[in-house]
Amino acid sequence: MKAIISTNYGGPEVLKLVDMPTPTPKAGEVQIEIHATAATRADTMMRQGVPRFARIFLGLRRPKRPIPGTAFAGVVRGVGAGVTRFQIGDRICGETGMLFSAYAQYVVVPETAAMMHLPDGLSMQEAAPISDGAVTSYHFLKSVGNVRAGDRVLINGASGGLGTAAVQIAKHLGAHVTAVSSADNHALVLALGADVVIDRKSQDFTKTHNAYDVIFDTIGKSSFAAAKTALRKDGIYMCPVLSIGLLAQQLMRSKSRGKRAKFAAVGMLPHDQIIAILHRLKPIFETGVIKTVIEKTYPLDDIVAAHTHVDTGRKRGNLVIDVTGA
Repeated sequence: MKAIISTNYGGPEVLKLVDMPTPTPKAGEVQIEIHATAATRADTMMRQGVPRFARIFLGLRRPKRPIPGTAFAGVVRGVGAGVTRFQIGDRICGETGMLFSAYAQYVVVPETAAMMHLPDGLSMQEAAPISDGAVTSYHFLKSVGNVRAGDRVLINGASGGLGTAAVQIAKHLGAHVTAVSSADNHALVLALGADVVIDRKSQDFTKTHNAYDVIFDTIGKSSFAAAKTALRKDGIYMCPVLSIGLLAQQLMRSKSRGKRAKFAAVGMLPHDQIIAILHRLKPIFETGVIKTVIEKTYPLDDIVAAHTHVDTGRKRGNLVIDVTGA
């Protein structure tokens, strides 16, 4: 099979297309022919091995798992003994978690992995990014931020993969949504349901006062210290990009009342929790309440270009990797 490997940390150039043996499923495992995956900011951070303390889990000197990638959509092509959850021919989507290995034509995962049957009406390309942007945003907004109808929510980085999902999910939860993005993406985030749009280049949202119940910084470009003035009493600043400062603020304020900072490693949640989120999202996607925003689709052998684009910080929605033509 064709696969992308990364044997060192570094820039996009460390990603190489190679031939590898096709994995076969053992008892309790499922073999998936991957049709689509995604190039995400989380993928590029893992490619670089940042933050550096994350290498405790990723590999100290080089990646433990040479094939990167977590999000996928594909077809079940083989099942091991005892598998009952999926059958050969099932169209599924999900994530491989800490097994990575989604940048390949085939992957083998436990049948208990975080995956579900493909939502009706969605293409493989539309389904592949769900386990990244939509699952992460849903967990932060619903479980971490406890967003409810009437809450005022600000989404920083509203035009990215997490941001476009977060705007739609926050509106679905009944929130009043303020989206922060560059001016050329204002029409996009308004179309997704944002009530107010802030131009990130001309207006600093952290200079507002007592404005938001929840600030979801999807890109980690702000900080709790900078943003707390903009929070209402007992407001929450959330960010999926871990830093020492964010971790310290979360630990310091975890048992206190008032404004708080929160982080969650969604990809490291127990599989059953991620599966539960996937099944909550499935009917929302099927009814069109939430849609996958795709900026561009790249072939697998153009993965370096896809990661280079993510590294610019100007990704608009999701970048999908088409694996079928590899």
